[in-house]
Amino acid sequence: MSLTKRDFGKEKTGKYSVTEYVLENKNGMAVGLLNYGAIISKLIVPDKDGNKADLVTGFDTAAEYGKNPAFFGAAIGPNANRIGKAVFTIDGKEYHIPVNDGVNNLHSDMEEGYHKRIFDVKEGENSVTFSLKDADGAMGFPGNKTLSITYTLTDNNELQIRYEGESDKNTVLNFTNHTYFNLRGHKDPTILDHVLTLNCSKFTPTIEGSIPTGEFDPVAGTPMDFTRGRVIGDDIDADTEQLKIGGGYDHNFVIDGADGQLKLCAQLTAPGTSRKMKVYTTLPGIQFYAGNFIGDQSGKDGAAYHNRCALALETQIYPDSINHDSFPDAVFGPDRRYLSTTVYAFEN
Repeated sequence: MSLTKRDFGKEKTGKYSVTEYVLENKNGMAVGLLNYGAIISKLIVPDKDGNKADLVTGFDTAAEYGKNPAFFGAAIGPNANRIGKAVFTIDGKEYHIPVNDGVNNLHSDMEEGYHKRIFDVKEGENSVTFSLKDADGAMGFPGNKTLSITYTLTDNNELQIRYEGESDKNTVLNFTNHTYFNLRGHKDPTILDHVLTLNCSKFTPTIEGSIPTGEFDPVAGTPMDFTRGRVIGDDIDADTEQLKIGGGYDHNFVIDGADGQLKLCAQLTAPGTSRKMKVYTTLPGIQFYAGNFIGDQSGKDGAAYHNRCALALETQIYPDSINHDSFPDAVFGPDRRYLSTTVYAFEN
């Protein structure tokens, strides 16, 4: 295992220098990590013949990540996904957070969220830990909060992500990583022919604005059924209410048997490559986003990105859990520490 680092330029304000940390294992798999947004900047994975490709979308400079409208590679917090009407109540007190997605809140804050923060760094033998502190009231969320994210690369071609969070007041904590994948490489034009399997027999349907209703719908017999593997493009534009609301797949799926232990929740394959990705998590949900609204933009290494060129599999507590008693508890504080692990594992 090796760890190298290089200057990645200054973030968009010009105040802070950004460093890229690169972990590489004995098999030639490598992950690039930035102390800006705890971003996964590259993920190089060999196929069965030893041919390497970078599987994740991204940019060449820190300044470009300062825009990053699709949240490429970023750690999201303190709350990932959506909160309906940008309001919630904890311990009888109502809190208002930024309205930034119609009438709702998405990913905490577009500019102040953790995806655009400079993290402290601790280097390990085969890991890098990023940490930050966030003040009481920042972005409208209560509590003085601390977060650490440890990325570990193993010689079994696993990228492990461990999140730890604390707050001195009860608050919403729901972290995820927003990396987008294409198993043929980030320059490939589509993920519509990828085959996705989800160990999820239910999903949480939404209303306009992609806010969950609080219900659980079975996927069987619908375009949402990935339990036996489904080509993503086969039904992504089907004439159904849920797919119209999301502009395609952009939904939270309920992981079968979720109990806080590490569970296999997703598997991804693609024609033209031997690479297979498996996702494991201790969390109860996974957001499958097919990149429906990735805008046309230039990426790293001269890539040209557009809608549905890559997909995200974001492990999480359900969106808007704070406003639904039927959903898992997303409130953490002095008596409850946040802890979760997600693993992206690669095979040939």
